[in-house]
Amino acid sequence: MDKNRIEGTKHEIKGTIKEGVGKVTGNPLKQAAGNIEKNAGKVQKEVGRELDRQREAERRH
Repeated sequence: MDKNRIEGTKHEIKGTIKEGVGKVTGNPLKQAAGNIEKNAGKVQKEVGRELDRQREAERRH
């Protein structure tokens, strides 16, 4: 498993928590920052998945 998948998941979880805290406290900046971090984590996780797919394809050939 690529380290980007692990790090991406961490960012996604952290961003979700930040976004929730922003909603509960009425802090739109924290909410936006959480949303950005969550989406960045999703992208990083997808990059890791693609790298894993490439490695697997190289092993098969």
